[in-house]
Amino acid sequence: MRVGILTGGGDCPGLNAVIRAVVRKAERHYGHQVIGFVDGWRGVVDDDWIPLDVEACRGLLPKGGTMLGTSRHTPFNLGDGMSRATDTIHGLELDALIAIGGEGTLSCASEMSDRGFSVIGVPKTIDNDVGMTERTFGFDTAVTVATEAIDRLHTTAESHARVIFVEVMGRNVGHIATWAGIAGGATYTLVPEEPFDLDELCEALMRRRGRGRYASIVVVAEGARPRPGTLEVAEPPVDEYGHKRLGGIANAIAAEVEARTSLETRVTILGHVQRGGSPTPFDRVLATRFGVAAIEAVHEGNFGQMVALRGGAIELVPLQEATARLKPVSRELLNVAHTFFA
Repeated sequence: MRVGILTGGGDCPGLNAVIRAVVRKAERHYGHQVIGFVDGWRGVVDDDWIPLDVEACRGLLPKGGTMLGTSRHTPFNLGDGMSRATDTIHGLELDALIAIGGEGTLSCASEMSDRGFSVIGVPKTIDNDVGMTERTFGFDTAVTVATEAIDRLHTTAESHARVIFVEVMGRNVGHIATWAGIAGGATYTLVPEEPFDLDELCEALMRRRGRGRYASIVVVAEGARPRPGTLEVAEPPVDEYGHKRLGGIANAIAAEVEARTSLETRVTILGHVQRGGSPTPFDRVLATRFGVAAIEAVHEGNFGQMVALRGGAIELVPLQEATARLKPVSRELLNVAHTFFA
């Protein structure tokens, strides 16, 4: 069999581990040939690819990013992209395509599957918001980075009796913020699932101050938004793909908290440092399991599916169901976080 593989959307630690696992299982166990498309779906549209074999994938396991490059393009937002992608797939005589990505990449994979192409999806996003899977690789690394930053910020906050706002990624869901907030002992955590009331936040911080606890850490997901009428926040600009360009909400919150309470505030925006660097051992293992399961699904002809972690085991779930809705933070975990709010 000839199998294509691509990485789409934002990069995250663990992508290379998936590629390595797919290639190793395909070549050494099944005798299949693998090619990698450059820069995600754009490579499929432009017939831009490289051959992949075991030798080409040596040393990839601990490396962050993706050896294939990535983009947010899909055949459906590139004019005649669908017809060009079809020509590429037929011209290369591909038997299957493995698409590694988040909501956008997998939604495209689902649409391609509906049109008769043999596709397998692999969920990737540090936000951990893909449905039908307990965990996506990259998430553990992002939480680890955020938690280490919070640990470091505690000491400087305590030294100066400041309130430090730590902004983490989380466009539509607050998995990173919630997990890192709990793990890092945050005073308060703001997530997209729960619009916040600035008065409540200020009151909580002042109560903490009144108890003699002068330093506070507030973790803010980049997609956190205030309750209507409680804080004026400018609408973020929209990029060429229709996504809001988030980042900086913590600055607006910190400035208003300082104005209302006279507490000294500082802001740390972690940004893309959460995406970069070497994946944690957990993410290396999960990515490897996903890669092996993906090529096994190809070999067995189980197309139109996404590999997923469910009950600790790797299973196949329908791509259409996996991309139907985003996965929010559970009410149970949010309640755990609330237990420790100031």
